[in-house]
Amino acid sequence: MRDFIKVMKALSDPNRVKMIKLLQRRMLCVCEIQNAIGLAQSTASKHLKILEEAGLITYTKDGLWVNYRLADGARNPYVAGLLGNLRHWLEEDAEVAVMVARLPGVHREVICGN
Repeated sequence: MRDFIKVMKALSDPNRVKMIKLLQRRMLCVCEIQNAIGLAQSTASKHLKILEEAGLITYTKDGLWVNYRLADGARNPYVAGLLGNLRHWLEEDAEVAVMVARLPGVHREVICGN
């Protein structure tokens, strides 16, 4: 039951759900996520850590960049089920639609100047 509760708590925050919806589209770094959602970098990082600890996302390092992506759900069956359902849920939500529409113009090289 502990794994289930951890996943549900991680998804109990609207900003973390928005992060999942963004990561459904593509791999992103923290600066791209914060820009798309409109969060401070430290806040975005804290949310990403909670999602990672719950097994919902993973990250890889690429030089100075830390790239976040959705987990495959292999570690936790609740993750696999919820991520599968979230692919279809909230697609019509106004906040999600605006954020997703903004995403094609969000690029780390422009945001961070690298």
